[in-house]
Amino acid sequence: MRLSHMENSQHSNVMSAETSDRLAQLVDRCQLLMAHAWVVRAFVRHSDEVEDFPELGEIGRAVFDLSRALETRVDDPPAYFKMLEKKLGKFRTAIEKFAEDAPKASSHTNFAQCVVSIRGCVTGLAACLDEARSSE
Repeated sequence: MRLSHMENSQHSNVMSAETSDRLAQLVDRCQLLMAHAWVVRAFVRHSDEVEDFPELGEIGRAVFDLSRALETRVDDPPAYFKMLEKKLGKFRTAIEKFAEDAPKASSHTNFAQCVVSIRGCVTGLAACLDEARSSE
């Protein structure tokens, strides 16, 4: 049986309950990762080093930008992952710049751990995005 274009379009827009639940779980996981990124943002923003190394503030802006873009879409997982896909490259670039700048600003363990943490966030976000793509 052949579906008309309209019927086919409606059929492809229908998501199984299982897929919908899985995407919602992935959004929850992403939001947890974004909470970790937010803590890194807060630490960097309130550190004394940011006064001498203003480039450190770029990671805070990147986290804020991604958080704001995603938080309005938590109830719409397909839109959430579409936005994540759009913003992830810029976020990854900001993280790598932070990883380069942080050791110049301070050799303190807190900054080294911020780099590890924020890299873990982007790795986890990318894994969630890959899983969401394979679920759709």
